[in-house]
Amino acid sequence: MEALKQIDRMVQYDPLNALELAVSTSHAKFDETVDVAVRLSVDPRHADQMVRGTVILPNGLGKEVKVLVFAKGEKEKEALDAGADFIADDETIKKIQDGWFGFDKAIATPDMMGAVGKLGRILGPRGLMPNAKTGTVTFELEKAINELKAGKIDFRVEKAGIVHAPIGKISFGAQKLTENAKAFLEKLVALKPASSKGTYLKTITVSSTMGIGIKMDPLLIK
Repeated sequence: MEALKQIDRMVQYDPLNALELAVSTSHAKFDETVDVAVRLSVDPRHADQMVRGTVILPNGLGKEVKVLVFAKGEKEKEALDAGADFIADDETIKKIQDGWFGFDKAIATPDMMGAVGKLGRILGPRGLMPNAKTGTVTFELEKAINELKAGKIDFRVEKAGIVHAPIGKISFGAQKLTENAKAFLEKLVALKPASSKGTYLKTITVSSTMGIGIKMDPLLIK
């Protein structure tokens, strides 16, 4: 608990200092994930204020991303050649229906969305449903697979106006985590709706899996 006394919950730190504190106060016996939570000046109930996007983190996520691809024919071979971990054949689809989720992301070619749709109630709640808006419904399988393997994340604002995103592992160190955080936050700023009023980035909090929230100064995000 001595380490946590380093953190002043009333202070908004600059990005690097905030992440240095997250790293230095981490004492879990595993490599914790670091998350960023941003409260935005938006009302997601209005369609023109729904903030959603994707970004490729420059330093990745620090874990192997297992990709499942819904494809057939030549596209199936293309997916496997590009590094797909699983192809959603009939047997795999049955396994998913029975509760198997040995993958982190799913991609589908547009002609396979009929089959994917039948799994919507299973994949949707887990954030695994392929979606054209996040680039996971596409015929460009090699590009999509490479981006996911490299650390592409997708995010969307929740009902309370908060966006959550992982930015890597404690083992990355503060500098790499800061680079990832800035890439995410800069993308978030670029997506600011024209109808958003007041201060767009209201609060930014970083935390590790077992750590407490550390406030980051929104005015220092450029």
